[in-house]
Formats: sequence, structure tokens, C-alpha cells
Amino acid sequence: MSASAGTGVFMLSLMSIPFCYLFNSLVYNNSAEAFLFAGSTAVVILAISVRFMLKKKAPVDPLFYVYAVYAFLSVVNLIIGLEQDNIIDGFVTFYLKEGDPHINTAHGHMLSYWDGCAHYLMYLLMIAAITWGDSYRTIGLYWVGSFVMRTIVYILGNAVGKYGTQVSFLFVLHMLHVSVSVWACIQVFRQPSTCDVPITKIQEAKRTNLFHRPLDLLFVIYLILALTFCVFRGLVALDCSSKWCQDYARQYEPYLKDPSAYPKVQMLVSMLYSGPYYIVTLYGLLVPGCKWMPELTVVHSGAVAQAQFTHIGASLHTRTPFSYRVPAASQPVFLLVNVLYTLLPHILCYRCCTQPAFFLRQINEEKKE
Repeated sequence: MSASAGTGVFMLSLMSIPFCYLFNSLVYNNSAEAFLFAGSTAVVILAISVRFMLKKKAPVDPLFYVYAVYAFLSVVNLIIGLEQDNIIDGFVTFYLKEGDPHINTAHGHMLSYWDGCAHYLMYLLMIAAITWGDSYRTIGLYWVGSFVMRTIVYILGNAVGKYGTQVSFLFVLHMLHVSVSVWACIQVFRQPSTCDVPITKIQEAKRTNLFHRPLDLLFVIYLILALTFCVFRGLVALDCSSKWCQDYARQYEPYLKDPSAYPKVQMLVSMLYSGPYYIVTLYGLLVPGCKWMPELTVVHSGAVAQAQFTHIGASLHTRTPFSYRVPAASQPVFLLVNVLYTLLPHILCYRCCTQPAFFLRQINEEKKE
């Protein structure tokens, strides 16, 4: 298959720019139902256009069309973020006034940029892989982690936060997006895993204990510290009366007390999601043959990247009330800790994916199981 399919999707995703401007002009001073109709029409036109352009060389993988629509919506999210920052005007004005109230929070604002930049790049990479017939399992798993973290925090934050009573019909539309995304996640996991390592390397890696793997020993130390940190922030979000928790919330991360509830939900989800992950990963670094380790680190890296990008940005954003922003004197420490907490899982992921011999099993071992 030629590259025309992927190029066509890229060009069509850029059509969201005139679409947004046109439909904003049509439905301005109208109703939310009109905006919903306009948005649905844009997606239908996009799908028909993709099919028309690619009818001679249409990819058979249905995920191609899902990612094509998502790429279109990602550009829309980027437009939302840019208009919220007053960089552009007149593209999504109606939606910002009458749409999902979550989008006007600092958390929602940072999600717009994450969807418009990071997710957009992931969709294009997966579309390119499908176009050329390559495996997209790894980048797909990264997206799965990001999507799962984003969705859980969004739904729970809407349910318990101060915007829970303002849920509109657009929330139902978002749940349709979630349903399609869950199906896409299942399809990603069904992709074959390709990992070809000579048996001699696997045997050699299994004979090497932790103290002869200094990098893995450092990762073990990191996982213990990361587990402590995520549990500690979870306790802070739960309003623990400990002086350490109170001082940390006041001096370094007052955003955890924001009444929108998104940061609190984010910390609790991270504690319940990342906490068990760190324990399981410790086991994987100590016991050879845990073949799920490389892919698990990919999923977790995607989840941490999305969560930390949103949390760091919202903690410093002007849409967050001043009393809940990180104090200027504490910003260097805040950024250092949170950036390290974001980057180290990716370094561990790189180690597991590029040197997977310790985590693999010989064929005869798998047959015995």
C-alpha cells in the first residue's frame, strides 16, 4: 500500500480548521443541540471523504478509520486550547460558552493540548503503521495507557466534582467516544507481539542476579521511591492530618485541594493504578521470565505521561485560582520532582523494550505451562 492513505488522513484532519470556523459561525447564538448536529455532520463528512479518497486502496483494518476520525478530533481539541489562550478567535467560541464545563477548567485546558499534540502524533504514527502494514502494538499500548488514565479521571471527576451537576448531553456523546475507544484498545492488544531474542541471550540474562545488573538495581531503588511518592500524594489528596501531608499540600502542591476535584481524583487513581504497578514491576525485575514486563511498562508510561502533563500544567496555569497554584518559591522543587516522576518510567520502559532477554522465556518453558 502506498503512503497516499496516511497522507490523505493527515490532510483531512487539517480540514477541522475551516470546519470549526464555519460551524461556529453557523451555530453562534444558537443552541447546544445545533452545535452537536454541526459536530456530528463534520465527522460524517470526514468519514465519507476518507472513504472516497481511499476507495481504490482502502485499508482493511477498521482501526484505520477510527484513528482517522480521532486525528480530526485531536486537531479540534488543539483549536480549543489555542482559543482558550486567546491565540486564535472565532473557531469554537460557542462550544466554550455552551459546551462541556470541564473544558474551561485548568485540567480540561491541559487535556485539550495533550489530545491536540500527543494523541494527534500517536494517531498519525498508528495510521502510518497500518498504511505500511507494520505492527502498531507498541505505540498503540502507549495510547491505551494514556486513554485509560484520561477517561477514568474525567468520568470520576465529573461525578464527584463541582461540575457534576452541569453534565450536558455532550457527556453522553463522550461516552460513545469511550465505547469506541475501548473497542480500539482491545484490537491493539490483539496485535501480535514481535520479540525475537536468541535463546543464548535469554539463558545468559537469567543467570545474572540483580547485583550484577547495576542499572536494574537503580530501577529497583527508583520503584520503591516512586511507590512511596504516589502513596504519599494519595494521602495528601485524602486530606491526611499528618503534618508532612499538610505542609506538602500548602507549600508544594496546593492544587491538590482545588474544588474541581480533578486533581484529587487524579492522585487517587494514580495511587490505586501506579501503586500496584510498582510492586508488580519490582517482582518483574527480580524474577526472570516475566514476559509481560515490556508491554506493561509501555502502558504505564503512557498513563503517567498523560497524568503528569495535565497535573503539572494545571498546577501552574492561570485558570487555576491563585491560592491553588504552586507558590513561586516552590516551583523549582515541584518541577524537578514531577518531571523526574514522569521521565523515569519512560527510561525503564526503554530498558525493558530494548533489552527484553531477562523477561522472556524459552519455548520449552512455555510449552510446560
